[in-house]
Amino acid sequence: MANSNHKTFIDNLYNRVTGDEDARVCKDIPESACNDQPRNFFSYLIANLLGKIADEIASAKLVIPWLFGMLGVPAFYAGFLVPIRESGVLLPQLVIAAFIRRMAIRKTVWLVGSMLSALSLFGMAYAALNYQGIAAGNAILLTLIVFSLSRGLCSVSAKDVLGKTVSKSRRGALMGWSASISGIAILIIGLWLGTVDLKESSLQIFSSLLISGGVIWILATLVFATIQEQPGATEGGGNAFSVAIQQIQVLKTDASFRSFVIARGLLLSVALAPPFYVLIAQLNSGGGLLGLGALFIANGLAGSLSAPFWGYMGDQSSKRVMIIAASGAGALGIFTFTAVINDLSWAINEFGLAAIFLILNIMHGGVRLGRKIYLIDMATADNRAIYVALSNTIIGVLMLLGGLVGLIGDWLGAHAIVLFLGIISLFAAFYIKSLPDVSEPA
Repeated sequence: MANSNHKTFIDNLYNRVTGDEDARVCKDIPESACNDQPRNFFSYLIANLLGKIADEIASAKLVIPWLFGMLGVPAFYAGFLVPIRESGVLLPQLVIAAFIRRMAIRKTVWLVGSMLSALSLFGMAYAALNYQGIAAGNAILLTLIVFSLSRGLCSVSAKDVLGKTVSKSRRGALMGWSASISGIAILIIGLWLGTVDLKESSLQIFSSLLISGGVIWILATLVFATIQEQPGATEGGGNAFSVAIQQIQVLKTDASFRSFVIARGLLLSVALAPPFYVLIAQLNSGGGLLGLGALFIANGLAGSLSAPFWGYMGDQSSKRVMIIAASGAGALGIFTFTAVINDLSWAINEFGLAAIFLILNIMHGGVRLGRKIYLIDMATADNRAIYVALSNTIIGVLMLLGGLVGLIGDWLGAHAIVLFLGIISLFAAFYIKSLPDVSEPA
């Protein structure tokens, strides 16, 4: 009787969230999965929500750079944080996606990835408490590699599990609720950090954050394990990395695609910049956690404030979105360098740098959305898979090479890297002007 009441509650809640009058209505998932759809919907939602929160707690562009500054890790190491985090997710997916799609039940891959993610964060917490300088940098980068590879397992398997358990017309609602609730949770964390001023015990606070992230991943594992996944097809699913290598000649024969890849490579200057803004903020806030809390809040607000604007503009012209976002990031880099050099206290205090970080993340959001829409609009059904696999492979490699930009930081300081990346961003905007406009506004 209790199980029946529980199922009725889940079904009713599902109806309210999705607007379904009958929770059994399915569109593109197996008939055998229809009865489990309401429970699977909330299991996936909660696990995805917990994963988003844990990711922010161990953010490679915000939290770990701040920790590096506290531990005296050379700026060179900070340059590899975003490349390792992004490439470690991307490149393995290209290799293992075909293998995973040969498995009839794929949630097991997600469970393995989430548990490894938890262990990685526990390892980071241990390193933060026991090492300093270069030793800390080596230990944390090593655990970040494991974390990133683990997130790659989760990412590639999550799409398949979602496609088998939740109907197409309900996936947008699921991801929307996940993003909204996680945004609120991250905002609360930022507000809490802003009230803490325990400089003497701030390493303990960071280790507690990382341990909490690991615990959250364990909770996500337990929730995701409750998903009832039906066995699926095990054929198909070519190796995207092999496809990319085989189709490398497309770069020679397709001028439009080659120009896009060059533009996307130049736009890495925007993606690589956040850790160095964080180092500047940490230096100019005296290491107090008020500055980190303000950056946390700014980071959380950026997506919610900018996504609708960029989305609307992207439908009109994705090329214009990339130009505006890259130009904005470039101008921001020059302004920040000038503010640091001239010691403009109103710009480089906790709140001024939080505003700068907010704008930077808004511009980064524009770059990401613009280049995704541009590629989709440029490609056709015949070449889209090749374009995606090949561009992801090239950018994954370039991003790792881009980590070397941190050498400038050890030589001239983080503000010099911000200037250097800002100039490249302006050059990217100038180059993108030469690309054809592939959007077709209504």
